[in-house]
Amino acid sequence: MRLLVPPRGGRYASVVSDPFISAALLEGIPSTYVGTRDGIDSILRDRGLRRSTPEDTARSLLLGAVATAELEGSSFDADTLAAGGGDAMARGAVRLSTELLGLLPVWNRSPIQALARIHSLAAAGSADDADLGRPVNPDGVARLTELTWMLGQPTEAPGLVVAALVNAEITSAGAFATHNGVIGRAAERLVLLAKGVDPASVLVPEAGHAAEPDGYRSALAAYGSGKPTGVHQWLMYASQAFTRAAESSPLAR
Repeated sequence: MRLLVPPRGGRYASVVSDPFISAALLEGIPSTYVGTRDGIDSILRDRGLRRSTPEDTARSLLLGAVATAELEGSSFDADTLAAGGGDAMARGAVRLSTELLGLLPVWNRSPIQALARIHSLAAAGSADDADLGRPVNPDGVARLTELTWMLGQPTEAPGLVVAALVNAEITSAGAFATHNGVIGRAAERLVLLAKGVDPASVLVPEAGHAAEPDGYRSALAAYGSGKPTGVHQWLMYASQAFTRAAESSPLAR
């Protein structure tokens, strides 16, 4: 049995009552993610999450925009982006960052609708208007539909694991004409918020990936193979990326 939606469609997930748990129980994953979550919680507690401010959240989102644009080949610092500079990719990332958290109710109700809005925000100015917010790959649409079903099921999988799998699945599905990686990373942040891992959204998961771009791309390629070993490689990589996300938080400085 596949651990997640297979690359070429299919409904393997429909025979599993908890569609994320098999991945969460792969060898070494439970203990690794317990340690990762403990490290994140330690940083958030030690740096006073309860005293975090809207400015901390805004800074985290801006740093995330810098990192996600960098992974797409854009290279501008936070000050430049904050001042409205940068190329179309960077400006789209900033535009997305300013509206992303407001999409949480939409995400909880209809993930596909939220993903369409994320694409419209991120891709405006760098993609054809006709493609904005519209999935164009039928196989990718089928995978997103399956993912929406999966997210609607109860799961005992840790929120970090779900967030990592959501990111990889959306990115690998390639449902949209452009910006699938940006969309996947934005959804990862929303899951961390929705699952209570990062209730103030002060982690910077995008920076966790941008710090090791080769490892990020290699792990995504492994996940895209559809093999359990590939899912395992991605999850082990993602645990390290989440640790870097905590270290990149404004609260950790």
